[in-house]
Amino acid sequence: MAEVVCEVVVGASPGTIFPFLTDPALHQLWMGTEVELDARPGGAYRVVARGSNHALGTFREVVPNEKVVFSFGWDEPDHPIPPGSTEVEITLVPEGEKTRVRLTHRGLPDDAVSDHANGWGFYLNRLGTVATGGDPGPEITEG
Repeated sequence: MAEVVCEVVVGASPGTIFPFLTDPALHQLWMGTEVELDARPGGAYRVVARGSNHALGTFREVVPNEKVVFSFGWDEPDHPIPPGSTEVEITLVPEGEKTRVRLTHRGLPDDAVSDHANGWGFYLNRLGTVATGGDPGPEITEG
């Protein structure tokens, strides 16, 4: 199994960024066409990405303004990454007036690393845009 690490430095404080990780309405601004989050240990993580990719998991750890950890997988028949089978950790590290957002996705099959690195990089850039008051535009849907 492999892991992906993606980072973005955002011109906002951890306190500004954190709600975008835990509030469904704010989360949907940067990731997901449908979002259901219950940001507490044992709570649901459900995001429909790009209009048709259903990610499912459960929050494992929520530390306000510092990090969230949740299980993650795809709710698709015979998908090699089933719901809850991997782990995503997002940490917020203050760097002066900015914050380094570091996402680590653990437990991925080796052949899924590239796709997930590209996907998480895309979404972290969108997070950086919305957390600083910008508009990343609609989430691109494949069709």
